[in-house]
Amino acid sequence: MVNSVKIINEGREVEIDFGDEVKIFSARNLRINCGCANCEEEWSGKRILEPTSVSSGIVLEDFMYIGKYALQFLWSDEHFTGIFPFTVLKNLD
Repeated sequence: MVNSVKIINEGREVEIDFGDEVKIFSARNLRINCGCANCEEEWSGKRILEPTSVSSGIVLEDFMYIGKYALQFLWSDEHFTGIFPFTVLKNLD
């Protein structure tokens, strides 16, 4: 269970408290790892999103909880369709 989500450093970093550990992600790393159908082919898992197309200055503008299992982020590049399950976030480097 996630205890809290805190946006720090003007949206360029996300701190997530999983209860047993706290992880800090860069906004760019999260955006590059989006698994939505616009960023990754649904059946093959092949990446569609080119990492070089994601600005180093990308900012996480907002987020919302999806039930008790995931987060959805709104990025400064107007992308918002990715859902990040907590299990995926916990295993993401």
